[in-house]
This record gives sequence, structure tokens and C-alpha cells, in this order.
Amino acid sequence: MGEESLTLTVTECAKLLGIGRNTAYEAVSRGEIPVLKIGKRLLVPRQALEKLLQEPRALNLNQGIKKQG
Repeated sequence: MGEESLTLTVTECAKLLGIGRNTAYEAVSRGEIPVLKIGKRLLVPRQALEKLLQEPRALNLNQGIKKQG
């Protein structure tokens, strides 16, 4: 039995969505992909992504992550 993790990395999310890694990070910064920031890691909650795909306008968990440079 394969257990699915509760979260995905932004790179894993990009692969599932069929978009590039940079495009996914840009979508995160615009608030289009919901993320949790834990330390320096950005994690996409699997349930939030599934809900977003079912109801694209129903979710706005983050207000955009500012890039640190």
C-alpha cells in the first residue's frame, strides 16, 4: 500500500500539474498555488491543491511569498 504524503514540494507539484518548476514558483509568489512555509521550505498541501483544481477560485491561502535574495 503506497501512502501519499500530506504535502508536496513545489517541484513535485509542478510535475503533477505539468508545468515547469520556475512557473510553479512564480504561481506560488502570486498566490495561485497555496503553500505552507515551514522554515525555508515551501510545501503545497495535497488537499488544498486538489480543492484548487476542483474549484479554482475557492482557495486563497497565501497572499504571495516574497522572494528573498
